[in-house]
Amino acid sequence: MFYNFNVVASSLVPLCCWSHPPVQRSSPQKFPQFLMRHLPVHNLVLRNESIRCWSNIPFITMPLSRTHGKSFAHRSELKHAKRIVVKLGSAVVTRGDECGLALGRLASIVEQVSMLQNQGREMMIVTSGAVAFGKQRLRHEILLSQSVRQALHSGQNQLKDMAIPVLEARACAAAGQSGLMALYEAMFTQYSICAAQILVTNLDFHDEQKRRNLNGTLHELLRMNIVPIINTNDAVVPPPEPNSDLQGVNVISVKDNDSLAARLAVEMKTDLLIVLSDVEGLFDSPPGSDDAKLIDIFYPGDQQSVTFGTKSRVGMGGMEAKVKAALWALQGGTSVVIANGTHPKISGHVITDIVEGKKVGTFFSEVKPAGPTVEQQGEMARAGGRSLAALQPEQRAEIIYHLADLLTDQREEILSANKKDLEEAERRLALPLMKRLSLSTSKLNSLAIGLRQIAASSQESVGRVIRRTRIAKDLDLEQVTVPIGVLLVIFESRPDCLPQVSALAIASGNGLLLKGGKEAAHSNQILHYLTQEALSIHGVKDAVQLVNTREEVEDLCHLDKLIDLIIPRGSSQLVRDIQKAAKGIPVMGHSEGICHVYVDTEASVEKVTRIVRDSKCEYPAACNALETLLIHRDLLRTPLFDQIIDMLRVEQVKIHAGPKFASYLTFSPSEVKSLRTEYGDLECCIEVVDSVQEAIDHIHKYGSSHTDVIITENEKTAEFFLQHVDSACVFWNASTRFSDGYRFGLGAEVGISTSRIHARGPVGIEGLLTTKWLLKGENHVVSDFSEHGSMKFLHETLPLPQRNTI
Repeated sequence: MFYNFNVVASSLVPLCCWSHPPVQRSSPQKFPQFLMRHLPVHNLVLRNESIRCWSNIPFITMPLSRTHGKSFAHRSELKHAKRIVVKLGSAVVTRGDECGLALGRLASIVEQVSMLQNQGREMMIVTSGAVAFGKQRLRHEILLSQSVRQALHSGQNQLKDMAIPVLEARACAAAGQSGLMALYEAMFTQYSICAAQILVTNLDFHDEQKRRNLNGTLHELLRMNIVPIINTNDAVVPPPEPNSDLQGVNVISVKDNDSLAARLAVEMKTDLLIVLSDVEGLFDSPPGSDDAKLIDIFYPGDQQSVTFGTKSRVGMGGMEAKVKAALWALQGGTSVVIANGTHPKISGHVITDIVEGKKVGTFFSEVKPAGPTVEQQGEMARAGGRSLAALQPEQRAEIIYHLADLLTDQREEILSANKKDLEEAERRLALPLMKRLSLSTSKLNSLAIGLRQIAASSQESVGRVIRRTRIAKDLDLEQVTVPIGVLLVIFESRPDCLPQVSALAIASGNGLLLKGGKEAAHSNQILHYLTQEALSIHGVKDAVQLVNTREEVEDLCHLDKLIDLIIPRGSSQLVRDIQKAAKGIPVMGHSEGICHVYVDTEASVEKVTRIVRDSKCEYPAACNALETLLIHRDLLRTPLFDQIIDMLRVEQVKIHAGPKFASYLTFSPSEVKSLRTEYGDLECCIEVVDSVQEAIDHIHKYGSSHTDVIITENEKTAEFFLQHVDSACVFWNASTRFSDGYRFGLGAEVGISTSRIHARGPVGIEGLLTTKWLLKGENHVVSDFSEHGSMKFLHETLPLPQRNTI
């Protein structure tokens, strides 16, 4: 037995009681066709019959609980919202011609609300649209009536001259309300959810008995897992009283659906109010103006610095009304987000994105962060980076030298902070990650040496002329190196990345945003403090920023106006996630570090055991560690093969057999699940190949273009391998672990790139530079170089200026 409720003026009235089989779910894109099949065609309004609506979803399907009374301080907490009000503005539910509803958009909104409802949340909708739906219906009726009368009296030639009278809003609301509700009922039925209609006026909140009735009705509907659809009763609503708007926490005049949603949110002690309109959120100046910036987080008191634009194309309230209502709800303990519900690329997931804590629209918060927002940090990094690039090379080098000294001078403070991180992470992180997190005196000494290498090599980085061309007489062109701009480097577990990357950014004149893992928070904080202390000696402290806010990595990847390049340093999953999330920002990173060592038939026994041990066991968690050992078939059952296996067993390396290797053995190790596995631990795969060419083919098929090695005494075979393996790093008789910026003499690297644009392998200073062109002329114009012009192109290559060798 299922119930259909139609609630008007705070009363609960069961209209019918009957059973109905489930209706097959339709996708939002096909929803209008479903409506045409299951609803009367005429204006999509049900006449003289009730909507069939039912619900068989359990009342609670996921644990969500929260004590109401204080709004959420951060977006990341919105995922804990239990009771949510979604307010749909007129521009969201109405078509562009303001006559009729945007059916596809509404279907998408209903799908999102249903998804959250079926998660166990309590969803309520405050909707506009009755006037628009009624206008569509009445216009159709008037046109039909006029056409019949004029056809009888004037002939068909008069039909095109018919004028539609101005329709009064209350009449349109009265005619459209039932059709609007019928539409919602039909849509929610597709997700096994029942909806109930509630029409209210301002009097329903000011009359104590009616207010209690309304409150009780809503709580009962939520208890029964029914979605209340609430709207102002525009057919009878009186004009708003002057000076009655927002007079305190306990008083709010319901004069539009913004104020209704705010009043309802506080009345029902909701956790979150989502206000959907036709703008992205709140801007610091009217949207569309040149300098308008979306305000990510809005705090009470900030409204004095905001200029409000015009109202929406339809509806009663503008952005000013929305902000007032939002602040009133926030004061009552309800978090608020104002966002765009009409943008075709985001409207299909805007509600669920907000609840997931993603950076959508404007979030209202009462808690101001202690430091700047990430947008402000991005602007500071850009300005600081430009100042950094304007310094003399020796000044940038001086900053890096000073940072290297601080790493050793402040050793005790750094290790003390790192100890806190290790203690807090001991129960949460695996041993390989704990090793990455750990700092030591020897690590700090190595870091300092690497930084001094960077300082020494940075003298000729920024502003270096790499090409000179004489275009024509007295017209010379130069191509010079310049910084990329603002880098966002995201790294996991390894705090030693922070000074390395900072030094490379300083040497290359780039602004830098750093996002470290939470597990290294204490270490990152002290290392960033020392970096800014070093930068301060030349007044460019802001050039390197550490993101300490609760920004999700995905949100940072959307800041395409602030960030020029993203460099992830961490797991292959992190790299893939960032590449997927990046919106208009290039990402430079490696995929899996699936590194191979191929043992040729002419390999030295001593070299094989030393190189394989170092490649696999020296630091198995590194991306340049050996993961697959390729052995020539002729080496099976030889003393060399036995020594390799014995060495791996002594080092406690777990061996997985490749398909071909397993076929040669009666009793073999567990067969590998995938030849594309990056183990990151004391595990590796052994596979057999028939030739150096087969080894190369295997590497190209299963490798990640990171680092691959051949061990052989045959120079011809080695050269063939070096020339034909298409990886960022290819070695002969050397460990894979040499694939590193410090070991290559770069001082350090921001990462190892397996892509081909724009840098490859360990990326040092050179990989963080781009170029610009400088043209110097004497009153030159292009028309002088036309067919009958007085100038001719020379395009002569000029010698480069002598580099400073001091």
